[in-house]
Amino acid sequence: MTEPAAPAASILIFGPFTVTPHERLVMRDGVALSMGAKSFDTLIALMSRPNQVVSKWDLMALVWPGMTVEETNLRFHIAALRKALGDGKDGARYITTLSGRGYCFVAPISQAEPSAKPAPAAPRTELPPVKLPNRLQRMVGRDEAVAAISDKLITMRFVTIAGPGGVGKTAVAVAIAHDLLETFSDAAHFIDLAALSDPELVITSILLMLGLPAQADDPLPALLAHIRDKRMLLILDNCEHVIAAVAPLAAAIFHAAPHVHILATSREALRVEGEQVYRLAPLAVPPDDAGLTATAAQTYPALQLFIERATAGGAHIALDDGNAAIMAGICRKLDGMALAIELAAGRVEAYGLEQTAALLDERLNLLWQGQRTAPPRQKTLQATLDWSYGLLSDVERLVLRRLAVFAGHFTIDAALEVVPDQRVDRARLFDAIDSLVAKSMVAPRPIGAMMRYRLLDTTRAYLLENEPSDAALSARHATYYRQWLEQAGTTWATVPSADERAIHFSALHNVRAALHWCFGTDGDAGIGIALTAAAAPIFLAMSLLIECRRWSERALLAIAPSEHGSAEEMHIQAALGLTLMFTRGGSEAARDALSRALAIAQARGDAPNQLQLLGRMHIFHERMGQFDAALGYARQSLTVAETLGDTASIALAKSLLGVSLHLAGEHRDALTMLKAAWQGPGTERISTVHGFDHRNRAGISLARELWLQGRPAEAQQLARQTVTEAAQMDHPITLCIALIWAVSIDLWSGDLDGAECDIGHFIAHAESRSMGPYLAVGRGVKGELAIGRGDDAAGVETIRACLRELHEAGYELLTTTFNIALVQGLLALGQTGQAARLIDDAIRLVEQGGDHLYMPELLRMRASVLLALPEPDKEEAEANLVQSLELSRDKGAKAWELRATIDLAQILAERGDRGEAKLLLQGALEGFVEASDMADIRIANELLQAL
Repeated sequence: MTEPAAPAASILIFGPFTVTPHERLVMRDGVALSMGAKSFDTLIALMSRPNQVVSKWDLMALVWPGMTVEETNLRFHIAALRKALGDGKDGARYITTLSGRGYCFVAPISQAEPSAKPAPAAPRTELPPVKLPNRLQRMVGRDEAVAAISDKLITMRFVTIAGPGGVGKTAVAVAIAHDLLETFSDAAHFIDLAALSDPELVITSILLMLGLPAQADDPLPALLAHIRDKRMLLILDNCEHVIAAVAPLAAAIFHAAPHVHILATSREALRVEGEQVYRLAPLAVPPDDAGLTATAAQTYPALQLFIERATAGGAHIALDDGNAAIMAGICRKLDGMALAIELAAGRVEAYGLEQTAALLDERLNLLWQGQRTAPPRQKTLQATLDWSYGLLSDVERLVLRRLAVFAGHFTIDAALEVVPDQRVDRARLFDAIDSLVAKSMVAPRPIGAMMRYRLLDTTRAYLLENEPSDAALSARHATYYRQWLEQAGTTWATVPSADERAIHFSALHNVRAALHWCFGTDGDAGIGIALTAAAAPIFLAMSLLIECRRWSERALLAIAPSEHGSAEEMHIQAALGLTLMFTRGGSEAARDALSRALAIAQARGDAPNQLQLLGRMHIFHERMGQFDAALGYARQSLTVAETLGDTASIALAKSLLGVSLHLAGEHRDALTMLKAAWQGPGTERISTVHGFDHRNRAGISLARELWLQGRPAEAQQLARQTVTEAAQMDHPITLCIALIWAVSIDLWSGDLDGAECDIGHFIAHAESRSMGPYLAVGRGVKGELAIGRGDDAAGVETIRACLRELHEAGYELLTTTFNIALVQGLLALGQTGQAARLIDDAIRLVEQGGDHLYMPELLRMRASVLLALPEPDKEEAEANLVQSLELSRDKGAKAWELRATIDLAQILAERGDRGEAKLLLQGALEGFVEASDMADIRIANELLQAL
């Protein structure tokens, strides 16, 4: 029996299982499994060759050495082994079957010494559902290539299928992906790069296919963080035209994500470390032999493909000794290239076998001789496409040329609006598209509930390179997508589903192509400005912030002075301000853009856009730490919403105002507003501002208010509800807001374990989406937890670093909370001088900024600092506590009142006023809901017992 290549005393670990070979023991979560001897031997044999295909004969030789057994014995023990391991249940996958070839152990294996503790399994993260193109019903002549590439992909993880255009690389890659779906538990993702013209959009395409926003200047860390611990197959198709971007990206994924397998197709190798190149040869063709017989010819895959495609296209031909040489000649002239063979076969029904061969000889030979210096990718396909184009009718050629204006997929509705003119009416267009689809010049593909079409990338490139540009056509194309965006833009207020994302992503290719033309040398900037304004919602909804910013800046430069103050400028300025806010922090450029957009909306009397822009200004100033200014914008928003009169607008404004009143410490008014925004009329239709769901923001802020007003159990329940709802919405920023405010309730309640769990989710989510300021916030909370657990030095240093980073980003929303924690840490370290200076600075910042929510706590902390001085100032400390107590009572913050009362009662008790201290504590506790569980209540009750 062959044991795994591991030390005799080693323990092998995969998933929840540990295997001790020398003890013949398999355990799951510490419990021994009942497993037969031959099933155990089968497991060890497979684990000895992880990620390798072990043929059934080799496996039987390992398990039953020196014996002859039936294959049914092996199948029985494989089935028993899978049952024992729970293979295939809940997404678990350990052993996969490769039909006709054998079995493969696919789970990652690690080793440990007997005394070592198995590492906990990483949490599973759901991936978007598999989206693969349909495989060919029958692929001719590629079985050997599929088997070889599959084996190499499983064992080496990174394979590039290289070869000339039209050789069939994509078809082979799709077949492999379908064959290996079980191996990767359906986690296979196909990214078609053919429609991209900008290499910078390669990583964006991958992020969007995985359902992730692409909102950072450098999105690579987010992608790597998301896939680092996942097992999946990533197919990167048509890499050659963006190879400079794909090559380093593929290398980075290969090294950073050890369970991700990469299958690329390209006309040339990527030439990076880790890549295994498989040169896909053309289909074998019959020799140039006049005496070739049908029996000999039919053994060659190229000729098999030709016959199958010609027959499928309606041609009535049968291979015989008389035509075998003609068919063989066609296949040789096309170098066995699958695409070229299919194109030629598609014409046999119309022109007959001999005429097709004659046309092919005439055209291909001429072009072959004239293109000897062309790049390799053009030598065959250029000639083939030129020949195929020559076989089309005049109307078909004209329609095909015009269809080349579309980048990626297009609908029949789009074609009907863009293509027709006085030369091609709608009826002719329908007929031409039908014919072009039948001739494989236009490829149909269903996306969602609608059929969409696209030109093959090589066909489109051929047409664009060989035909003059048509400005009128490009203008119609850009105008169509502007109108389409304007009509559909309202649906992008929320993140689309997977199918909707595919539809919008397809449209994006055309929007980009239109924008490039509009702002190019011969374009129409006026159309481009309107298109940019209409495209902003989809860029924002799909988190394409950098791209949105780039086009917005380009459009604003093109706006003529006579168009200043237009609705288009308003929308573009608004989009620019928002993208600048999230990509460059609280910059003056962001403020200027948002202010300009708001001024235009006000001048135009556009109340709906005023409301949206007041919301963005509110968020901007809140992030900047300018809470009084944010409150002013929130009050304006309610005034505007009341003029609109609809419940959704009023609910949106009440959410903004409720959040601002909460931060301003006006708790009673905040509670009223937040309740209305959370569960009042119209709340189900509150729109988002780039991922900000205002109902959810109201809910998590309401949870904090409930805690402050003495209802901690309700607060915890509502916080959990808002976090759950935010996760279901798939709004990245909304979820982070819900989590960070839930963390604040955990910390206020003294639940450090709960806070640590929530902040872990927050950091993981922010990291996967490159949310820089939020990552700094997460580290700051880690510092608060360190101080709470007694590691004051580490906590102080962490919070200081966090504050420096947040100051640089212009993000001051949480500065006060971190300053309070920093004062606590400094006091614990005995650095009272620094603590005294910091608490005074923090109070001054609150007075300037307006986040008076924390003023009672700051006054209480100042009292702690005064008592910790070398010469304690008890009188001033008591005065600060009394001020904190009175402010808390006045504003309705029962939780802050209790904290101030505890500290004040301790001072009173120390000087002998125990009765007064007891009365104060009893009064403070009376306002809390019965059986409330929080650290401050426990402390107060303990102090009461001591008194």
